[in-house]
Amino acid sequence: MQLSQLQNELRSAIPTIPDFPKPGILFYDVTAVMRDPSLFHHVTKTFAERFRSTDFDAVVGIDARGFIFGAALAYEMNKPFVPVRKPGKLPPEVEKIYYVLEYGEGELEIRKDAVKPGDKVIVIDDLLATGGTAKGTVELLQRIGAEVLECCFVVELPDLNGRAQLGQVESFSIIQYAGA
Repeated sequence: MQLSQLQNELRSAIPTIPDFPKPGILFYDVTAVMRDPSLFHHVTKTFAERFRSTDFDAVVGIDARGFIFGAALAYEMNKPFVPVRKPGKLPPEVEKIYYVLEYGEGELEIRKDAVKPGDKVIVIDDLLATGGTAKGTVELLQRIGAEVLECCFVVELPDLNGRAQLGQVESFSIIQYAGA
């Protein structure tokens, strides 16, 4: 499927829910993609084609929907999948980071042995808003010695300027919702 066709299908499939999880937030329910096997397949294939000729060691998925898209991509690419989790979900030893997100603060953890120093990784999540979670994930991976090649998202809200939080790390999103 061509990217423009996939973008049109995503626009039709992803509902927006106002005032969730807090008043003033417009929530893009990306779980609709997972309920449509064909759409989910095309999203996974789009990410896989992007990295078909890239030399990398692992796919890193951000808790929680990044696990779903990341695991699918890792499977498709025959690469290891590494979860970045919310606190208390991984056995020791973990590296942790505190970060700011669109509507609060958060904390993320990764096992210290999840990747080896020098490993090249792709980070994936469902949505890029203000970039706090993605930035925290990149910093966490860099602390344990990984090289983040790119961060990928199904949806991006460019007006919230999340890409700027990623510094020199490249980012890619399949679809963008301006004015969100």
